[in-house]
Amino acid sequence: TARWDVPHLLLLWAMWAVMMTGMMLPSASPMLLLYGFVARRSAQATTAHHIYALAAGYLVVWTVFSLGATALQRGLAALLLVSPMMETTKPAVGATLLFLAGVYQLTPFKRACLQKCQSPLGFLIGRWRTGFSGAFGMGFEHGAYCVGCCWALMLLLFAGGVMNLTVIAALTVLVAFEKLAPFGTYSARISGVLLVAAGLWM
Repeated sequence: TARWDVPHLLLLWAMWAVMMTGMMLPSASPMLLLYGFVARRSAQATTAHHIYALAAGYLVVWTVFSLGATALQRGLAALLLVSPMMETTKPAVGATLLFLAGVYQLTPFKRACLQKCQSPLGFLIGRWRTGFSGAFGMGFEHGAYCVGCCWALMLLLFAGGVMNLTVIAALTVLVAFEKLAPFGTYSARISGVLLVAAGLWM
């Protein structure tokens, strides 16, 4: 659209929110399933349907993240750095995003957040709270760690094209592999080096 009014901005935000939901829920499924298993057998006031509160808390964080992504896209578009087809218009922009994502993959903060995401059992044991609000709070906290782990990788959507299904699928697989594979921490470092190299090459 050539006219970014409130309805169009809301649609853009909704697009990002739906995309983040589709990309991030698969990697959160172990925590959701484990919580449901524990909740059904809990003697406390925790019922199985609280899993929806846990998922809602998780998705609220990514919905808020989508606001930031929407603002970033509008800013880049206003500077003519992103085309109306949601692709970067200059190789330097894509190179910068690749480099930033790669460097972040190698930071201690990334590693700390990833370790929280890799151990759903440890997270639930350490953060367990009963009730609907408790489940929502756990989901929100886990979602915050997940954003801390993956926000830089989401920048690659701008580098490869926001609506590029190949890039979306590749990032979904990469995020899931980092969180679910036994050596996901090492894969984050490897991907970080490769992203930095790709950014420098571009």
